[in-house]
Amino acid sequence: MTSPLEFIVGGDLRKSDETQDVIYPYTNRPYRAVFLADEKDAEDALECSAQGFLRTKKLSGYQKKEILDKLAGLIEQNQKEFVEILIKEGGKVRDLATAEVSRAVETLKISAEESVRLGGSLIPLDRTKAGEGHIGITRRFPVGPVLAITPFNYPLNLACHKIGPAIAAGNSFILKPASKTPISALLFGKLIIEAGYPKDAVNVIPCKTSIAEKMVSDERIRFLSFTGSPDVGWYLKSIAPKKKVALELGGNAAVIVHNDADIEIASRKIAVGALANAGQVCISVQRIFVQNDIYKKFIDALKSSMERIEFGDPEESGVILGPMISEDAASFAYEKVDESVFMGANITMGGSISGARFPPTILEKTTPEMSVNSTEIFAPVVSVRGYDEFEEALKYANESKYGLQTGIFTRDIGRVIKAFENAETGGVIINEIPSFRVDCMPYGGIKMSGTGREGPRYAIMEMTEEKLLVLNNLQ
Repeated sequence: MTSPLEFIVGGDLRKSDETQDVIYPYTNRPYRAVFLADEKDAEDALECSAQGFLRTKKLSGYQKKEILDKLAGLIEQNQKEFVEILIKEGGKVRDLATAEVSRAVETLKISAEESVRLGGSLIPLDRTKAGEGHIGITRRFPVGPVLAITPFNYPLNLACHKIGPAIAAGNSFILKPASKTPISALLFGKLIIEAGYPKDAVNVIPCKTSIAEKMVSDERIRFLSFTGSPDVGWYLKSIAPKKKVALELGGNAAVIVHNDADIEIASRKIAVGALANAGQVCISVQRIFVQNDIYKKFIDALKSSMERIEFGDPEESGVILGPMISEDAASFAYEKVDESVFMGANITMGGSISGARFPPTILEKTTPEMSVNSTEIFAPVVSVRGYDEFEEALKYANESKYGLQTGIFTRDIGRVIKAFENAETGGVIINEIPSFRVDCMPYGGIKMSGTGREGPRYAIMEMTEEKLLVLNNLQ
């Protein structure tokens, strides 16, 4: 194995006394190693981000756009290397790894476009007598150093969703990647420097959780953007209660299939939404509610669709379902399946796990309190439940502490409006799976699923502050 990869503090590469292996999930063998930042490195990164902000906040819109456009081009030029990294560090299948790199490029291009659209407003203040002769003008200003904490499941594109808007807004940043997938973030950081962003504003530091917690609560960090588990996300918010935060947390996404839906289309989309990235997606299909008139036909179609999805080596083109991130993650999820069977659920499709490899699994006769329904399973597992009336299905879907996105398959506009008005989620996706996401759209949840919105335009709003200027005409 080659020498460990260095991390980035103030635009400079650093080593430390501690390293960590990055494991290839498919073989459970080390792929590369990285140096881990210590407390002194984190302190230096905090100070660099504070000093770097003094430079980044002065960048003009066109300068930020040029940097982001160049960064998008550099990722395109390094696509092959990024794809190989995503396969090896996270077990992502080749086709999805390629798609993630393409999405990362798109996210940065959108961020570049939005960097020159930061506008304000003109407010007539003479609606009251006291405001006569006064004019109000608003403008958005960068909030300050951003701490971005990213998960393992989309280590490149989610870094772009945080750092792209941070650059577009004019903020410095510290990127703390997931411990299992830090390598793509380190290459990303090097390309940000090459693209021309001020060096001292660029910090990418794999580190222990205790060090990350200290950075979260440090006053020099003005904004926290976190994607990960609800328990960790809400805890981090609690230790920095006065700080602006955006939390994109977990979910147990529901999809409703009504009797006017195209069953073949719905089953194909749902199968992919449940199995892609081994179910390790915050909006992966987990709970399926099917109108009883079509229940049996749908189950048969879903099984057929899942059986057609290739399961195997992530390096091979055409494979959709690869390994989970680790053997421990697979075992933890399978315990929930076993528990549901013990409580009375039936396994309609599935089998035993092998290392980090988890087969497509369909459960029937589950109940809401079973952990396969009440928690985020983060595995290629779905439960299916029948219903009679559409309102009943909405009620079932809302029986969750999470609220990211809901998918609805129906041709009836009345049911569409009813779902839009009553679904307790951040997004309602019609004739699509809840896993649907394009990178320009507002994305985020309610309830335990988080606060704030991602998507470059919306993240830039989160990472800036609106300031008011009042002008008095003294004539």
